[in-house]
Amino acid sequence: MRAELVTEPGGSDRADEDFTCVSLPASGQGGCLVLLDGVTPPEGATGCAHSVPWYVSRLGGALNELSVSRPDLTLREILALSIRRTAELHRATCDLSHPRTPQATVVLARWDGTRAEHLVLSDSVLLLVGQDGAVRAVLDDRLDHLPLAAERAAVRDAADGERAAARAAYVSAVESLRNAEGGFFTAAADPDVAARAVTGETPLTGLHCLIALSDGATRWTERFHQGDWTALATLLRNRGPRALLAEVRRLERSPEGGAKRGKRHDDASVILAEVAGGGR
Repeated sequence: MRAELVTEPGGSDRADEDFTCVSLPASGQGGCLVLLDGVTPPEGATGCAHSVPWYVSRLGGALNELSVSRPDLTLREILALSIRRTAELHRATCDLSHPRTPQATVVLARWDGTRAEHLVLSDSVLLLVGQDGAVRAVLDDRLDHLPLAAERAAVRDAADGERAAARAAYVSAVESLRNAEGGFFTAAADPDVAARAVTGETPLTGLHCLIALSDGATRWTERFHQGDWTALATLLRNRGPRALLAEVRRLERSPEGGAKRGKRHDDASVILAEVAGGGR
């Protein structure tokens, strides 16, 4: 069994808000991976005295520990318990009901000698790669279907002097749909959000590796359209995670990259974990 993980902040002037972790027991049987992408809040109050990196490190640590120590729990139960544990660490000092309380997207996977379980919440991605090279993407695509066409168009069509106001209105509209019916869901302080996660399991037979990616890394496919999920998995298996992130940064620095909406550079993380019976 083998795993590679790389995480890189979007800039040298701020902390990385992603979290990555892989546990591979010495027995060689089974393992787990955790990837979180912390949500960068807009300027202003968050109701919390703690940073996003503080939150993701504690939530990620709880997810890893419980995935290893509690095989009797489902991944949804593990996520719910991890959110509850993390909330208790700062409930006495922070307003956890604030819509900008620290939160994150989640990819969680666990495998034993027979199957791989997975959980995805929000817009980070998990790829299941077979030994035959076939790739299945596990996506929680609710963020792509938000009813925000008018707000997106306003940002796209705004004159230079009006773009900041249009962007602020778009961010406010997205916030109103976070962890709300008809919107999308992230791990924050409410353990009930675990029921909203996309989950499933895959027989280990024929499965080569699991690839977890934050949306800073999926830009290669989703934002810059350099290839589909199969092409992205092939790049990672042949050249490794650092090569993918180098390609993303190159594309972000290009004139076309600067014209795309949103952050020019984002935190980017990749985990590539081979499962038992895999092979390069």
